[in-house]
Amino acid sequence: MASAAQTVQHRRVLPAPTVTRLRHWTLRGAAITYLVTMIVVPVAAIVTKGFAAGLDTFQEAMASPGAWEAISLTLVASALAAIINAIFGTMLAYILVRYRFRGRGLLSAVVDLPFAIPTLVTGVMLVAIYGPNTPIGKAFGTVGIPLMFSQIAILLALCVVTLPFVVRTVQPVLLELDTAEEEAAQVLGASAWKTFRAVVMPAIRPAIAAGALLAFARGLGEFGSIVFVSGNIEGRTKTAPYFIFQLTNQFKPDQAAAVATLLFAISFGLVLVTSRLVRTERKEAKS
Repeated sequence: MASAAQTVQHRRVLPAPTVTRLRHWTLRGAAITYLVTMIVVPVAAIVTKGFAAGLDTFQEAMASPGAWEAISLTLVASALAAIINAIFGTMLAYILVRYRFRGRGLLSAVVDLPFAIPTLVTGVMLVAIYGPNTPIGKAFGTVGIPLMFSQIAILLALCVVTLPFVVRTVQPVLLELDTAEEEAAQVLGASAWKTFRAVVMPAIRPAIAAGALLAFARGLGEFGSIVFVSGNIEGRTKTAPYFIFQLTNQFKPDQAAAVATLLFAISFGLVLVTSRLVRTERKEAKS
């Protein structure tokens, strides 16, 4: 009995604040270890593999036929999709927040569909709707505008995949806005458009920019849906992710890693800018 009491007393030597700090550090250590294992280590491996020989491997990869065209197409298409979704995604977010109507919950669920379904399924759906043998595809084809297996198809796929990033970034900011200023502006005779432009837009502008940047970063790496809808024509519809996939199939993993590092660097830079915009927005909201 005496030894058991001594053991209990020995276990109670650490004060409660120390035990709390140890728990916090254990939790942080587990989270950081998981982050390093899942993200940091793979990224470091790709960068090391792609640039172990300096810029020579990257230059060899970009000397391949259609390489620069693939990078340019990916950047331009992602930027256009981000701009389009910045406009229509903001409209959707505003409707979901400011209006009450039947089917609003269903509309909100549809916005999240690109998050839930595989991108390969998205590509199949787009071909089923806009393919050359569908009524819509035939209608556009008669006027010389092929929807599928073209750059338009790539833009369509990117718009579908990246839309939720804008909607779900702008929507929380709109929910936090006080409608009293909008009501006051309307009472003073301002139109709905003028009220939105003068009152709402300045408050949600950082969120729109953040959502658009996230959409752009997401578009840079889109592969699944584009494989089905683009046709992967060299110099015309081949994108950077497919180019990386092609290099891997040609047993050129070092070159594939080098090009992948370029896309990662661009995406990571955009994520950093987005984080800064979000922090600025929160500071302005608190002040």
